[in-house]
Amino acid sequence: MNATSTSGGVGAIPEGLTSAEQLAFDIARMGPPEAAAALAGQSEDLVLETFLRLNPAIVGDIIPELPDGFRERLYATGPSAVTRQWALNQGYPEDSVGRLLEPPIAVFRPHHSVAHATARVRQMVKKILITYCYVTEDDGRLVGVITMRDLLVADEHALLGDVMLKEVFHLRPTTPLMEAMREVLHRHYPVYPVCDEAGRLVGLVRGRVMFEEQAFEISAQAGRMVGVDKEERLVTPWFRSLLLRHPWLQLNLLTAFVAAAVVGAFQRTLDEMVILALFLPVLAGQSGNTGCQALAVTLRGMTLGELKGGSARHLVSKEAALGGVNGALVGLTAGLGMFLVATLQANQDALSLAAIVGVAMVGSCVVSGVSGALIPLALRRVGADPATASSIFLTTATDVASMGLFLGLATLLLM
Repeated sequence: MNATSTSGGVGAIPEGLTSAEQLAFDIARMGPPEAAAALAGQSEDLVLETFLRLNPAIVGDIIPELPDGFRERLYATGPSAVTRQWALNQGYPEDSVGRLLEPPIAVFRPHHSVAHATARVRQMVKKILITYCYVTEDDGRLVGVITMRDLLVADEHALLGDVMLKEVFHLRPTTPLMEAMREVLHRHYPVYPVCDEAGRLVGLVRGRVMFEEQAFEISAQAGRMVGVDKEERLVTPWFRSLLLRHPWLQLNLLTAFVAAAVVGAFQRTLDEMVILALFLPVLAGQSGNTGCQALAVTLRGMTLGELKGGSARHLVSKEAALGGVNGALVGLTAGLGMFLVATLQANQDALSLAAIVGVAMVGSCVVSGVSGALIPLALRRVGADPATASSIFLTTATDVASMGLFLGLATLLLM
């Protein structure tokens, strides 16, 4: 392949890299639709070789985007074990271990001899990396694993059932990726067998692949908070980026109208006391930052699996308390600022305005802290990604709380 470097396209091949290596390097940095478009013009053999170099999760995202005819030819061209595994992976939930599976290799029966397994492995390693041998019954149930060292030192006439390790740790294909990461955290095996509910071996997952996929998911979280889809990359064409981002901007505008309506409800108060307008951004900014802190801690706890049992209630209570204390401390400073400004303007209500700023700051920070914890919890409860547009909803809540409370107190006490 001799492609020239273009924006969003496949770059030229650096010296020392094969075409499949370079194509895999470029494809890994594209979103699925762009990757599928780039691959559709290549030969099936090159695409197969490229897919074998990619994280299976990336392959699983690209395959549904390929043209139907090309996908069928690809499946017909590739090794049946590999293409069958790709099709199987599509049936598992997103962000699950099943999406990362590779076909099981070096699989033997308990009655096979060490000599038989050794001869087979010697042929296999010429084409593929083998870390462990797996021993299954005729129905596919995993009953043992053999390391290369054990295979090397065992008597060649011994049966695999006698030399295998019988206590085999395995993952389930439907297990969420983050949960699986916690299970393997202290094991550090290069490859893990994956079995269904009946204990049948359905695939293998590499530890490196799981960590790569989780690292990508974590990196995408910040974008999802503000409506940037995880499919968008640096090389995504501008028009597709527009389609991915713009709906969330319309939603953000709609929620901004809610905050604007709150301010509009106190238009008479603002007309008579223009000084209040000076401190609207101050309250909105402080309460917004308080909410973002709570949101970040909540999302981190969800990602690490720390929110269990009654911990959600404790989290909300903690963020409410933190919001109150932080609001009181910054409210003193903000109130002092309002007092100085009002005094310089010879406003007879300087002390009252300072008190209103302080109280409004406390109240809005409490609301913001609670909102930062509740919004991702609510999104998860309805089945949505907790990070999806959470910042947009949080901004609305903090703006309405801070501006409404501030202007409401001023209207009640001074008008």
